[in-house]
Amino acid sequence: MIPHRKSKTIHVRDLKMGGAAPISVQSMAATQTRNVEATVRQVHLLEDAGADLVRIAVDSRSDVEALAQVRGRTKTLLSVDLQENYRLAELVAPHVDKLRYNPGHLHHHEKNRSEKKKVAYLVGISREHGLAMRIGVNAGSIAPRWRERYPDDEVSAVVGSALEHCELIDELGFADYVVSIKDSDPRIVVAANKRFADARPDVPLHLGVTEAGMPPDGVIKTRIAFEQLLALGIGDTIRVSLTVPFDDKGEEVVIGRSIIKDIDAGRFRSVPPNFFNGLNIIACPSCSRVENERFVDLAQEVKQMTSYATEHNVTIAIMGCRVNGPGETDDADLGLWCGPTHVNLKRGEETVGTYTYDAVLPRLKSELDRIIAGEKAPGG
Repeated sequence: MIPHRKSKTIHVRDLKMGGAAPISVQSMAATQTRNVEATVRQVHLLEDAGADLVRIAVDSRSDVEALAQVRGRTKTLLSVDLQENYRLAELVAPHVDKLRYNPGHLHHHEKNRSEKKKVAYLVGISREHGLAMRIGVNAGSIAPRWRERYPDDEVSAVVGSALEHCELIDELGFADYVVSIKDSDPRIVVAANKRFADARPDVPLHLGVTEAGMPPDGVIKTRIAFEQLLALGIGDTIRVSLTVPFDDKGEEVVIGRSIIKDIDAGRFRSVPPNFFNGLNIIACPSCSRVENERFVDLAQEVKQMTSYATEHNVTIAIMGCRVNGPGETDDADLGLWCGPTHVNLKRGEETVGTYTYDAVLPRLKSELDRIIAGEKAPGG
């Protein structure tokens, strides 16, 4: 049931992606990279679960030093997530197999240097070290000028950004790259990836629903996107993003392979007509950017505490870090983004306050009750 894919075949070392190659399954370490022991254990856990490649985030020189130690203790293919600091590329390149950068984060450093020059730098580093690349466009962190160009059309903004960066890399004569276009809403993931594939069927696509949340809803959201895209021959590598405890991260890989197998065998799951109605809890899958593992427990507590509101059309977003948290909670009715000791509570784009992990739930419930009662947000 998965037709032949039109994309070209690229290489991450010996791993083929795209074209006639098997659809590969990835995951990401949900540990502090500088915690070498925990990161190595997580990489081995994901490898044992069948991951073809594991992504690790790097945002500082201490992370780079830790990454070098991790590299020495595993032969697993590693992709590095450069986060907001693209300039670390030359330091991490000797220790990884693939570089992932987000076009929406390139503006954070060296603001007088053009995006074109920054991409040329990344391509040069990748070429020198024999690395593959991923252009990772995330709807929660769209480059400012693309958001300004399409303020009310998220699909056009993310697809436009991705196509622009493909052109930049193509002009440099670099071929081993893939694109990912992600959102927490599987309907946007489907629409954006279809549009991109129509424009650039040659470019391999990495599929995923970011911040899908906790099982079973997170699995359902992911399956919705994968069934619709893979059945059209769109998608060459996947990642299932779930908010689960450390020792359960291997579920992402197992579930991903199960979904691929089901689609290829023609086993599709029906989605209840009202699945997108009612309470919608978005939660990031946790990664090395998370500064307090209490975040995963908090997500579970939010789900339990809000069970009384399941019939109300309210979106609650729970983000585990300060990198993606502020922006990716803007579109939610209520948003929580977590720091080392405190949780920032938002209502729409407005900050309600900052609370300890133990104190945030009662205030969240209070705000939820106000929304249900139809009260306006502060300043609304």
